[in-house]
Amino acid sequence: MIRINRQTDYAIRVILSLAKRGQDELVSTSKIRKEMLIPPALAQRIVASLARGGFILTFPGRDGGLKLARPAREINLRQIVELIEGKFFISDCLVDTGECPFDNKCPVRHRWARLQSMMMRELEQITFDDLTQEALSAQGLIQLGIAQPQVKKKKRVKITQRSKQPNIPVH
Repeated sequence: MIRINRQTDYAIRVILSLAKRGQDELVSTSKIRKEMLIPPALAQRIVASLARGGFILTFPGRDGGLKLARPAREINLRQIVELIEGKFFISDCLVDTGECPFDNKCPVRHRWARLQSMMMRELEQITFDDLTQEALSAQGLIQLGIAQPQVKKKKRVKITQRSKQPNIPVH
């Protein structure tokens, strides 16, 4: 099964939290950690990785915090995934072509390569600006579990007895 690790998921959460606030707002690591449910033991390591990768800026001290190093529209999911995971491949035969005895004659390898390319393109197209817009929309907030859908209350209809009207036959 292809799956990103937990640290990658947390790194994505950190960038998303900062992107929702805008590029210039400083936010403490502890505030992001609590908001995005990131364990304290991993938060500092993830912040350090994101800073080394050039995605966030860190400002130490009491009035310090974190902020995006560049606009959210310039940061995409592929960049964050590859920063934490390294380059990832859906099959070993795509990593080193000399490993497979069938090499380029294998019909499955070509399918893996096409799927790999599609997946990388999709990850590149998803920017944190896009994710922020979704998260800030009402539906996005509900999907993230930050807001609850509003249920419209049904109006109570009071039923009263109608006065008896004469029964008039219709021809």
